[in-house]
Amino acid sequence: MDVDMIQIKRAYDPPAKTDGHRLLVERLWPRGTKKEALHLSGWIKEVAPSTELRRWFGHNPAQWEEFQRRYRAELEEYPEAWSPILDVARKKRVTLLFSSHDAEHNNVVALKSYSEKQIRSKRKE
Repeated sequence: MDVDMIQIKRAYDPPAKTDGHRLLVERLWPRGTKKEALHLSGWIKEVAPSTELRRWFGHNPAQWEEFQRRYRAELEEYPEAWSPILDVARKKRVTLLFSSHDAEHNNVVALKSYSEKQIRSKRKE
């Protein structure tokens, strides 16, 4: 499985042939978007941060480092939430979709980083 098999993209951007398996990994549906427009392969709500963590973070870049630490802790508790992403990435490219305006400080950036770490650790085994 190649780390490059996981990419991220805003849900509002048009789908591309290079997206592969498109997964929405947000707890909330992107505002103003019809289901058909996303061309989803799946919606994995459970992998998104808890409502409490999402509200605490509020997309505040000053809290980014702490948000990532707390989100990783949540992910560690629920491997069944994120393992389907790695299962698909073993076979084909996966695009994780997010709806945040901030493309640098959001849960999907943290999830991609976490997933890549999981991939690298599996390679070492």
